[in-house]
Amino acid sequence: MRSWPASSTRPGPWGAFRLLGPVHQGVAVLFFLFALLALVLGEDARGFALGALLAFLTGRLFQGQGLSPQPKRAEVFAAVALLWLSVPLLGALPYWVSGGLGFLDAFFESMSGFTTTGATVLTDLARVDRTLLLWRSFSQWVGGVGIVVLFLVILPQLQVAGRQAFFAETTGVEKERLTPRLRQTARAALWAYLLLTGLAFLGYFLGGLSPYEALATAWSTVSAGGFSPHPMGFAAYSPVVQWLGVFFMFWAGVNFLLQYRLFFAREPRALFQDPEFRAYALVVGLSSLALAAYLYTHGLYGLEASLRHALFQAVSILTTTGYASADFALWPVPAQAILVLLMFLGASAGSAAGGIKLVRWLLLLGFLRREVTRALHPQAVLPLRLGSRVVGEEALRQVSVFVFLYTLIFTLGALLLALWEQDFVVAFTASAQALGNIGPGLGAVGPMASYAHLAPLSKLVLILQMWAGRIEILPVVLLLAPELWRRLR
Repeated sequence: MRSWPASSTRPGPWGAFRLLGPVHQGVAVLFFLFALLALVLGEDARGFALGALLAFLTGRLFQGQGLSPQPKRAEVFAAVALLWLSVPLLGALPYWVSGGLGFLDAFFESMSGFTTTGATVLTDLARVDRTLLLWRSFSQWVGGVGIVVLFLVILPQLQVAGRQAFFAETTGVEKERLTPRLRQTARAALWAYLLLTGLAFLGYFLGGLSPYEALATAWSTVSAGGFSPHPMGFAAYSPVVQWLGVFFMFWAGVNFLLQYRLFFAREPRALFQDPEFRAYALVVGLSSLALAAYLYTHGLYGLEASLRHALFQAVSILTTTGYASADFALWPVPAQAILVLLMFLGASAGSAAGGIKLVRWLLLLGFLRREVTRALHPQAVLPLRLGSRVVGEEALRQVSVFVFLYTLIFTLGALLLALWEQDFVVAFTASAQALGNIGPGLGAVGPMASYAHLAPLSKLVLILQMWAGRIEILPVVLLLAPELWRRLR
């Protein structure tokens, strides 16, 4: 294990910034490549060039900070929270300098991209440079696999710090690891992610999209992001492409390690033995059938179109992708209610999806069932199981804390948005989508609308919610806690 010279170790919180250095340097390379692409296409490259310069300089600055061989847990949690704040700040530069947005709007768009939310303030995509739209989708692709996991594979010098950062980003429920070494596990997830990306690109291209649209759409589908290069999104595409979108969105919501075991290790049983996957497939099936039945019986679409739009929207919202094959903000209220319910479920842990995640709901339901049984049989020993594994009390405590914090932040966000926007539907659904990293809401922030008209304070609240939701809340809460900074001294 690599150790750092004692002379480079400084007291205080600066060690947390040391973990950001390699990531900023990698982002500088990405900015440079997109600047070259903009020059080749004859588009404005200034924002990417400035981003490359600032990312490189801040990366060098952060790498000069001290870090002990065994970073404190507080350092790692702080680094995760700061990482997902600093990279979107850098990512805002192309929108600000080259895209003509104000800085708050640019920061909103960038945070929405890296957190794979998909909420947008852009109102006329036809006037936006192709390079900027590609960057928009690519930022979601990077955010979907997780910056920490990507650079854990690419930059081996993180070592122990990288291991802690990986678990800091996935707080709450520890899923069964595929391999005994974290780097091998991360590499397995990355291989599954790359395979799904390649298949999505090929599928969209063969389905009739141009290479540019196929690539941008593949990036934002596999990442469960939802940014589309087309102003109308999937509503502008053929039924074939929409069915392909259903397929790839569904797999984007499946644990990447399970996908690796299915496609690379050839263990198909692992998929169907996983209780979370079974719950995921069941929720998709039931919600889609309920939606399709309502849409068809109320004469909104024919049979095939009802099934297609119902399945598309159910998978899109459940996986927090946020694409739309139709303007569901115009659907009857009962159909909208089903979609709103799906906003609070989420797909699988270990996938690109955001939200609460189904595994947490399974644990809470199991806990409720156990407590009801215990009320009738106080002396009974009732271990809580998830599949074949016994779940410890520590995991239940973490799940309970997460769901409580999630509910609290959603409620506070909705109250603030209602105060400033004077629209309950907008406030409720915008808060739910931002914290769940979903994208579209209802009403004035529906799938065919944008967030450009919201008040600046409303946008700031949504930015903070997107940030907290992407890193599963706890690192953000810890970053604001005085106890964390006392431990960093």
